[in-house]
Amino acid sequence: MAIEQFLYLGSGVIALALVFDFTNGFHDSANAIATVVSTKVLTPGKAVAMAAFFNFIAAFAGSTAVASTMTKILHLENFGYEEAHTVLLVMLAGVMGAVVWNIITWLMGLPTSSSHALIGGIMGAGIISAGLGAVQWHTLVKVVIFMVVSPLVGMVCGFLLMTAVLWIVRRKSPHSVNQHFKRLQLMSASLFSFSHGLNDAQKTMGIIATALWCMGWYGATADPKHLSIDLWVILSAHTAIALGTILGGWRIVKTMGSKITKLDPVHGFSAETAGAGAIIGTSLMGIPISTTHVISSSIIGVGATRRMSAVRWGVARRIVWAWFLTIPCAALVGAVAYFTAGALL
Repeated sequence: MAIEQFLYLGSGVIALALVFDFTNGFHDSANAIATVVSTKVLTPGKAVAMAAFFNFIAAFAGSTAVASTMTKILHLENFGYEEAHTVLLVMLAGVMGAVVWNIITWLMGLPTSSSHALIGGIMGAGIISAGLGAVQWHTLVKVVIFMVVSPLVGMVCGFLLMTAVLWIVRRKSPHSVNQHFKRLQLMSASLFSFSHGLNDAQKTMGIIATALWCMGWYGATADPKHLSIDLWVILSAHTAIALGTILGGWRIVKTMGSKITKLDPVHGFSAETAGAGAIIGTSLMGIPISTTHVISSSIIGVGATRRMSAVRWGVARRIVWAWFLTIPCAALVGAVAYFTAGALL
């Protein structure tokens, strides 16, 4: 591959990663704003502006632990510079798989995980390229474990926090409670938007850092296990996800905000606060969890405090099936994309 083609390929991976980040914000904007819109605390326009602002502000949190984890999906140390173009093709195909899956599930109105779509796409392309040994399975196992654990944590935290709040306000009138929690929900929605940007934007940073390593940005002696994340990469990723959030994903807002369970401001506050706490904690641990899974399960946990029948379990079941299908389906699309990209390039 000529040096010009190599640089074009690397630049294409970076550009497509930012497109994925944009679709992530577009697809996952419902995570942060569905409850605050459905409870009529904010209009849709104000809600997306708020969410986009806090998505971007998360760039200054100082954590890149999740981005570091994303650089460890493949065994980069097994590739030399002469094979760097193969890694770039894998990254390109993996991101293409994630973008395609995001678009499919957006059209279906399903709040699936952009994070797991990205991981699945890279995994599928990597396996087709270099076999099962190309994947760092301990990293993938950790992600899969938290794919199961994080929704359970969100559900339990949402249920417990909602129960505690209901006990605290048990002597207050419903009208008074809703008025107070309308103001509090502004804080909880902002916090969740911040946590969304903190975890999700870093996944794109990891892809860009990998592409830059392939292109020799960090120098020939750079250790792929310890890649640094430059400031321009951080700002680019957060800008892309914020722009995607501004456009919003209204199909998924409808599913998240009304189809799972009926929400009042007090319920929205509890779901968002519980979800944000779980996401910020795992982000600091470097775990690329699904913000979609966490807020969906938090809403289910909050709804279950009324009575189990208050949750529309048919909708919840459909969402759960989409969760489990995301990694294998995105892996399949990533594998097909790798074949296609390899044939064209």
